[in-house]
Amino acid sequence: MPRLPRLPAPTLPSALRAPPQRPGEENGGAGALEQAREAGISAVDWVDERTSLSGATRWLLFRKVPKGTNWFYTLGSATMFAFLSQAVTGVFLAMYYRPDASGGAYESIRHVTNDVFLGQFVRGMHKWGSSVMVILIFLHMGRTFLFGAYKYPRELNWVIGVVLLVLTMVMAFTGYLLPFDQRAYWATIVGLNINGSGPLLGPYLSDFLRGGGEFGATTLSRFYAIHMLLVPGLIVVLIGAHLYLVAKLGTTAPPWQKAEKPAELREAEA
Repeated sequence: MPRLPRLPAPTLPSALRAPPQRPGEENGGAGALEQAREAGISAVDWVDERTSLSGATRWLLFRKVPKGTNWFYTLGSATMFAFLSQAVTGVFLAMYYRPDASGGAYESIRHVTNDVFLGQFVRGMHKWGSSVMVILIFLHMGRTFLFGAYKYPRELNWVIGVVLLVLTMVMAFTGYLLPFDQRAYWATIVGLNINGSGPLLGPYLSDFLRGGGEFGATTLSRFYAIHMLLVPGLIVVLIGAHLYLVAKLGTTAPPWQKAEKPAELREAEA
């Protein structure tokens, strides 16, 4: 019986073919590091082919910046980094914290500081990081105002920044009570009394923060919920909107930087 001719093997799709060897590489097989790198690139390409995230990343990161951009423009990124540091250290502290006004709150903070591995370090980062974040956001707002970055067409971004400033102050105020020691207790009482003296909404806002007409155990739980859930969620959403508008509208040049006229306009004026 005559043998049938063997059909040629079908060609592999381009996505499944091995990449060509780069100039200067050895003829031997690729090492483990090279294989790991190629596997990582293939995984990223697989995800990007199905999500097209590379286009959004290029739109967000690779954009033109005005001439004269300097280190003052990094204050916003520094503030966002401070918020991320607060979020990470806050999650660690929340694993041990108990919002119990009868002594559990103070004892949980004492346990973190004295007994937990690196607990004092993480708590110190969270405590002083809040002050750093408040300072940075005020510097960022001051830079934005002095450079005139609140003008058309960036008014909405300025409003979002003001709301973020208010939320940062609220997060700092609500977090001050959580250790529930004498200083935190009486400082929060003073803050709520000052808040209650405001016109119209002041008394209602104080009752909402206290969880009633008197300062009690509900106040600590309410401050903890606002500090851990409500305010950080709002900040994350507004930071996303803030970054979108910055990428869409661009940044403003420093006020001392004069705009260069196009060559056609200079020739027409000459």
